[in-house]
Amino acid sequence: MAGIYIHFPFCKKACTYCNFHFSTSLNYQKTMVESMLKEIDLRKSYLGEELIDSIYFGGGSPSLLSAKLIGEFILKIKKIFNVSETVEITLEMNPDDSSTDYLLELKENKVNRLSLGVQSFFDDDLKLINRIHSANDAIESLNKIKDTFNNFSIDLIYGLPYSDIQKWEYNLKTALKFEPPHISSYALTVENKTVLKKQVDNGNILLIDESLVEEQYFYMIDLLEKKNYDNYEFSNFAFPKKHSVNNNGYWKGNPYLGIGPSAHSFNGKNKRSWNLKNNKLYIKSIKENKLLFDEEKLSLKDRFNEIVMTGLRTSSGISLKTIREKIGDRYADFLEKTSEKRVISNDLYWDADSLHVSKKSKFISDGIASDLFLINL
Repeated sequence: MAGIYIHFPFCKKACTYCNFHFSTSLNYQKTMVESMLKEIDLRKSYLGEELIDSIYFGGGSPSLLSAKLIGEFILKIKKIFNVSETVEITLEMNPDDSSTDYLLELKENKVNRLSLGVQSFFDDDLKLINRIHSANDAIESLNKIKDTFNNFSIDLIYGLPYSDIQKWEYNLKTALKFEPPHISSYALTVENKTVLKKQVDNGNILLIDESLVEEQYFYMIDLLEKKNYDNYEFSNFAFPKKHSVNNNGYWKGNPYLGIGPSAHSFNGKNKRSWNLKNNKLYIKSIKENKLLFDEEKLSLKDRFNEIVMTGLRTSSGISLKTIREKIGDRYADFLEKTSEKRVISNDLYWDADSLHVSKKSKFISDGIASDLFLINL
């Protein structure tokens, strides 16, 4: 199984926390789309005969694209690649883009899943992080999406400045009113080279204490588990059979192809690459039939550390069998030995041959994973 990710690098407005590659200058969208469609042709051999089970439109704000153009991408991918008849086709959407006509047109063009970037149902939060939509826009959008799509996800952010458990409870319970099959929720992260980073460094915005962020996280887990959501990955919750195919592919180490400036690709074995982060140079290179990207070759140590990091974030855990088959016996033996202390402290536990993070230690799972990383062997 493999996935294809389409990175559309344009937004109407820059969110303060975002460090993804995008531009708020919308002047050359048409040329960009033409270049991205051509890149699909240039990369047609990358995935070989792998069966494509996910096509994902991200960004940026891909809901700026017309449904017709999105349909063109889908048709081209289906023409060139080996696409599953049950392929999951996801579009990231902003609430202000979700007119009823647009939603119906997306369905006609074979989009079958939406991921709505709500982030918060409070206008003061949305203004603080410079989102373009209002809380009412989000409510109206969800009403329309629920009437049109049976598979959709809501994105929320916890740990926002000045937030408390009451606001977070309201956000979650408001989202739950729409019975979303999937919820993705991420802690606010202060990334370098973002407006938020400058605001925090200058003292214009005060972050809440880490203990309050942790309280919000565990409140979310408890509430969503009671509502029968499976916390199948640290930040992702879904009803049975509604796990994101795109997300699961990343965590399982499946190959994927990224199209568009800054998009990442992985051959499923030992090579990872990422396209140039410059819209104009990307367009120029594609016009000249050139692919400009950086590439790294992953060592066995790199692959082991990635499996540890991604595995501990998922409900599937880290499989010793997978490590033995993909990397080697001594790496599996190393994991068994280095995990002993964390198992004794009840941060980790074994279920058959799979290593899992205990519920009480989920919030520090990345730190636990780093303790298990291989430096030398």
